[in-house]
Amino acid sequence: MSRSASAAPGLNRRLFLNSLLGTAAAAGLSACAGKAAAGPTLAANASLPSAVPTGTSLKIASYQGVEQLQLKLAGLDKLPFTVSSWVNIGAGPDVINAFRSHSLDLANNAGIPPIQAHYQGYDAKIVAINITRKPTYVFATAPHSDIQDVSGFKGKKLAFSQGQAQGVVLLRALKKAGLAYSDVKLVPLTSNQFLTALQAGQVDIAPLALQQVPSYLDKYGTKGARTLTTDVIDLLSLLWAPSGVLADADKAAAIAAFIPRWAQGLVWAYEHPDDWNQKFFVDTQNISLAQAQAITKLSNKPLFPPSWDEAIAWEQETADLLAEGGFVKSFKVASLFDRRFEGLAAKAVPATYRS
Repeated sequence: MSRSASAAPGLNRRLFLNSLLGTAAAAGLSACAGKAAAGPTLAANASLPSAVPTGTSLKIASYQGVEQLQLKLAGLDKLPFTVSSWVNIGAGPDVINAFRSHSLDLANNAGIPPIQAHYQGYDAKIVAINITRKPTYVFATAPHSDIQDVSGFKGKKLAFSQGQAQGVVLLRALKKAGLAYSDVKLVPLTSNQFLTALQAGQVDIAPLALQQVPSYLDKYGTKGARTLTTDVIDLLSLLWAPSGVLADADKAAAIAAFIPRWAQGLVWAYEHPDDWNQKFFVDTQNISLAQAQAITKLSNKPLFPPSWDEAIAWEQETADLLAEGGFVKSFKVASLFDRRFEGLAAKAVPATYRS
């Protein structure tokens, strides 16, 4: 898709930034990556410390309590550092804002938020990779829709978040279907607004996470709402942290110690679906057991590659796709990866979870 094709009517780049960042963040796009390191300073090319000093703490994102619960259920919650707060935050734009305000040290996101942060002038690095081979989002139609497949998106209003995984999944689907941005109407929203926009008919299509689908179809399926299955994937689930946090030797050591436990927690949840369905989906998300089982059946097997080469290539494709549409400027994404952490997750899990 050409840059000229991206100039869809009503698609305002300033509106995108304002809607995703908020007034305060938009005013501070050139803010530095973080406060000065509280512990000893660690150069970006220095080896990672081998031990976590006593008294070290991290603020870790745990959207809906997923990471915290996985560690607890897997018996991995005795960490060699203190978690001063488990922050209930997941959306990429919100994570970037939390990084900027120094209220978060480490987060789990897809591949697009680090690209968006770079575009905004904020320095953060990817420190762990989990590869997903199956789709994690499906396209849902508004009630009373006649859309049957992606080709039917032409001329329709599509929920779009340029700073989140759902955004790049939509862009990849459009490209695969041969649709230019000018063929559709991209409506700038954040993912937590997608369901409301669908229900209200403000958009015709929105990419929803798998766990959102059962309740949506239960409520609106009889009114003509449906899901459209595609083979479009979002390859990367990752951990990332502000460069200012990684420049603190104590915090960098704590992050290096957390990564293996994060990987092992994901493996535990995958290997214990009955426990995870009950303890997470049923007990905390108000989802029926049958719905939880349907979600788990579609879930990805966690994969932690010893080499990040595939992840970097995918991230470059994503950045290039965004650049084609004029959403970011083209750049070499290898700079986003802190390869000192490469292999930490892979070494912590059995070989079957490495490729």
